[in-house]
Amino acid sequence: MKKFLLEEPVEATGPKGHRHLLLRHFCKGCRICVEFCPTQTLALDERLRITVAHPERCIACRMCELRCPDLAIFVTKAEKETRADR
Repeated sequence: MKKFLLEEPVEATGPKGHRHLLLRHFCKGCRICVEFCPTQTLALDERLRITVAHPERCIACRMCELRCPDLAIFVTKAEKETRADR
């Protein structure tokens, strides 16, 4: 773990397999990520820190990650299953 992180990162994986890595200590609660999310996946908690409120809605567009001025959100798109996996 890096020494500059005061809190452990929070990882959330939705049913579609998309993963969110949240560095909640970096979040200043500006709501930019919440406003730009087209599926309303994200929300702020009672401490005004980012949380994944509805992971099932995520389409992994990464708008939250790209718009976050604090670099507090990282989204990893689920790998597509191949025909051999079926």
